[in-house]
Amino acid sequence: MTDATTHTRTATTDAPLLDVLAERWSPRSFDADATIDAHALDAALEAARWAPSASNSQPWRFIVGRRGTRTFEQVHAALADGNRVWADKAAALVVNVAETADLDGTPRPWGHYDLGQSVAYLAAQAHHDGLHTHQMGGFDRDTVRRAFGLDERFEPVSIIAIGVLASPDALPERLREREVAPRRRMPLDEIVLHRD
Repeated sequence: MTDATTHTRTATTDAPLLDVLAERWSPRSFDADATIDAHALDAALEAARWAPSASNSQPWRFIVGRRGTRTFEQVHAALADGNRVWADKAAALVVNVAETADLDGTPRPWGHYDLGQSVAYLAAQAHHDGLHTHQMGGFDRDTVRRAFGLDERFEPVSIIAIGVLASPDALPERLREREVAPRRRMPLDEIVLHRD
């Protein structure tokens, strides 16, 4: 059996990184009995609130459901089958919503970008506070829209599971293999298109 507390996933990087960045990873195995402190969840959302955005427009919104609540169940029901099988163990599910236009209908073309920065801040803060996160794109957006009455200017973009890490042994075999597989990233030369 793999001990979740010793299961390190720290990235091997080509340049030194902040610990919170090098150590952050996206598990699927969450402790189904663990709850997260309301202050830790609020801190993650507060970090998201202070992310940079175009003209300080803050075009992000969040739908937060703690395990055992109706909101959690509604969000969980919208997930694709591959995510639903493990995400019910998370302590919270958060829908990340981009504001794509303001109240007057003026487009916010950077809404998705700014939401991404905000969610990155949320994930880093959660990791700093001893939590783990896993971001998902596999879900039915229309189900989320209907469940929470979102108007057209709000677009559900992703869902993030937040919780306490559990042993990979709790996962089905296919997911367990992915959970412990080596972490990989493309080399810098492949992602930097031009550099002088």
